[in-house]
Amino acid sequence: MAATIRVATVPALGEVAGLVHGFEQRLGPSGWEERDAGRARVAGALADHGRLYLLKQVHGTRVRKAPWEGRPEGDAALSDRAGMLLGIETADCLPVLIADPRRRVVAAAHAGWRGTAAGVTRAAVAALVEGGSRPEDLLAALGPGIGACCYEVGDELVPAFGPAGEAFFRPGPRGRLHLDVRAANVAQLLAAGVPRDRIHGVADCTSCRADLYHSYRRDGPRSGRMINYIGWSAAAGG
Repeated sequence: MAATIRVATVPALGEVAGLVHGFEQRLGPSGWEERDAGRARVAGALADHGRLYLLKQVHGTRVRKAPWEGRPEGDAALSDRAGMLLGIETADCLPVLIADPRRRVVAAAHAGWRGTAAGVTRAAVAALVEGGSRPEDLLAALGPGIGACCYEVGDELVPAFGPAGEAFFRPGPRGRLHLDVRAANVAQLLAAGVPRDRIHGVADCTSCRADLYHSYRRDGPRSGRMINYIGWSAAAGG
């Protein structure tokens, strides 16, 4: 019997033949001990579509191309073969899933504040374009992540986002800045040439929605993780 998972999806990606994607929602308790069980559960639920490839995420911009063995360091990945599904683990960081239906290539990125400031989503798009994709053909979906409503940060983060980065910060109710990671990654997609009407998402705040998501900011270092995935299904013939 296949494992059970609960996911949110984006209609625009769901309409692409052969493409599978999802932003996992929590089923069990939040905790470090849930992580291995969660990985196995998601991999089992997706087994009919292919193998799930995960990274050792380090908040950088390195882009890996599937297949690989183990969990190499990286924060973005590409797959151009059916049955190779890319997974991104999050617990407040933003998962960014990208598909090129014309070339049948996908990418996924893990965008926390460090990766966002360094341009991880821009790097994922650049890797797709280097392989032959056209930015105007790409479909992108930004998943649940900590929202500007909850992401209180220090002033020292502002310079990391460059001269135009102030647009992604806003005053918070306690006198500290709040960061809008989602807006920063949308800006990277737009700057890379992805049309605004091809950028979609699930706008839930992981910190607000304890009923649906794990959250590092809310639950601390032992928080569980969600797995967000995208790829071409082997069951559909790729």
